[in-house]
Amino acid sequence: MKIVIFHGTAGSPEGNWFPWLKAELEKLGHEVFVPKLPTPENQSVESWCEALREQVPFIFGKDTILVGHSLGATLIAEILSQPRKEPVKASFFVSGFLSDIDNEWYDKQNYEFTRYPFDWDQVKKTMGNVYLLHGSDDPYVRRELAEELSEKLGVKPDYIENGGHLNSESGYTEFPYLLGLIKKELE
Repeated sequence: MKIVIFHGTAGSPEGNWFPWLKAELEKLGHEVFVPKLPTPENQSVESWCEALREQVPFIFGKDTILVGHSLGATLIAEILSQPRKEPVKASFFVSGFLSDIDNEWYDKQNYEFTRYPFDWDQVKKTMGNVYLLHGSDDPYVRRELAEELSEKLGVKPDYIENGGHLNSESGYTEFPYLLGLIKKELE
């Protein structure tokens, strides 16, 4: 299986639980890609998609699992909005959102992504099994933003008690619960 992990605004492949998850999945024999996306300088849908094409050398399909954190989850929805031959195996939206988060700096960086013309019928046809994980007390992405994404995806959020933004700032340098969910998809 091929697993692609997307970081968010001002993030990197070395942040949060990404290196840990990559290592754990590679131990199981899977190919794992964590592309470095331009942020915050030159952050745009176009630049992120270009970076993705350069760093991930295959077409997403039934042998692919997508994992996105924060704006990386929004990127998954944008990717899946595009016509494709087959759905991916599974999509994991972690601390995801579609609208402004009411933080001036982040909203400016995320502007183009949150105004993207999502094709939700296409997303639903190609997202495979879908998971929406969200901290019950996320200080950046309000609960109503998780509910908005939940409604669009047609799946209930899995709220993680006291999870914060499910990032290293909230103590998430490892994420065993997420790994367990991914392992179920790999069975």
